[in-house]
Amino acid sequence: MYSIIHKAEESSINRHLVILGTPDSDWSKFDLSRNELDFVKSELAKDKLSIQLNQYSRSVFIECFKEQKTASKRLEKARERGAALLKICNAAQFEEVELVPASDHSLSLYVAEGMALANYQFLKYFTDADKKRNSLKAIYIQADERAIRDMNAVVAGALHARDLVNEPLSYLTALQFSEDMIALGKEAGFKVEVLHKKQIESLKMGGLLAVNQGALEPPTFNVLTYKPENHTNSKPIVLVGKGIVYDTGGLSLKPTKNSMDIMKCDMGGGASVVGILYAIAKAELPIHVVGLIPATENRPGGNAYAPGDVIHMMDNTSVEVLNTDAEGRLVLADALCYAKKYEPELVIDFATLTGAAVRAIGKYGIVAMGTADAQVQQELSESGEFTYERLAMMPFWDEYADLLKSDIADMTNLGPAEAGQITAGKFLEHFTDYPWMHLDIAGPAFISGDDYYRLKGGTGSGVRILFDYLLKKSN
Repeated sequence: MYSIIHKAEESSINRHLVILGTPDSDWSKFDLSRNELDFVKSELAKDKLSIQLNQYSRSVFIECFKEQKTASKRLEKARERGAALLKICNAAQFEEVELVPASDHSLSLYVAEGMALANYQFLKYFTDADKKRNSLKAIYIQADERAIRDMNAVVAGALHARDLVNEPLSYLTALQFSEDMIALGKEAGFKVEVLHKKQIESLKMGGLLAVNQGALEPPTFNVLTYKPENHTNSKPIVLVGKGIVYDTGGLSLKPTKNSMDIMKCDMGGGASVVGILYAIAKAELPIHVVGLIPATENRPGGNAYAPGDVIHMMDNTSVEVLNTDAEGRLVLADALCYAKKYEPELVIDFATLTGAAVRAIGKYGIVAMGTADAQVQQELSESGEFTYERLAMMPFWDEYADLLKSDIADMTNLGPAEAGQITAGKFLEHFTDYPWMHLDIAGPAFISGDDYYRLKGGTGSGVRILFDYLLKKSN
């Protein structure tokens, strides 16, 4: 469905063409007429970097790239240019386009990535969806087949994550979330085991059960496993994703104006974990990865848990609930406890966890912290720069844990307003005994307007950075 990048075996004279180069590239080798070459030169002299030529049977686009300060920025500019080209192609009703390098062959893959990500649409609930559907169906590039397969896999993973985030609660309950995971697992090649309420109770997952008390539907705890026969890691990497399919704040009802309107996105961390498993399975990476996704809605009805309650987590830690809107860390804590059974090499959790993360860095990156060693943090940061899903590493000093002390229990679920993104991480750290990283994707997971190839709504944040990290780790 989302694999639209193809290897160009041979060029078609009727296929719309995008030539990628620099202002100094030799354009004469692309079968342009003298008048067209003169026009290109005159436009370049005006410092124009995007030039369109209309031929009888096709359009030709000249796309020039200037040097950037970093390699990361250079690739991001290629993706952004791809997103801009995508709009032009769909406006002109193009179905196919071919990218041809005039100099640097590597840019084609990332221009295509930007186009493929920007071509995403969530049309499920439109009655006239066919009329709204984008025309572009295929992007042809000159690249290694494995590189194309990997790119299609990660793009598809990110776009499936967007689908899940964009679904409303009227469809995506916790039970339906599990059903969708099962369907994607069958399609891509990873296993899904769904633990239902009785099993969750037997495991004494007090955080997940407490948050679910006010919900109309039962919770699920989802175990996703990708373990190919040729996996190279002796211990699995475990990914944990927050799966709050809708968050009212519970009895601590969200007070901020309009803050509840987009809370269908509060399972964005869980969606990212599904997208990552989908991508690595489609790309057939030789690496053993487990995904853990606790899922429920957080509502104020029925027997909802209340501020002041004391609950016991899976490891029997007692937690004084100061605010029921700090629910994500409660369900994640149980999942982090469950992860211990795997004796994992590394655990990474993904969550739309705190407003403090949004206030700290906005939509421009992912707030990160944890106990994994410097090499893991460096490698994750490098993947973040490469994919432009950048990490903002937070200090993680012991003193932050003191802000979670309770008068009546082992700890509280909420610290003061200051450094809220860090105290949330410190709460989670309590439930780990392995190398661990916490990625708070609250800022970039759901955005209010198009940002090049990151489109309004769910973005699939977290999928591309982790795919790159796992790809490099498995090579």
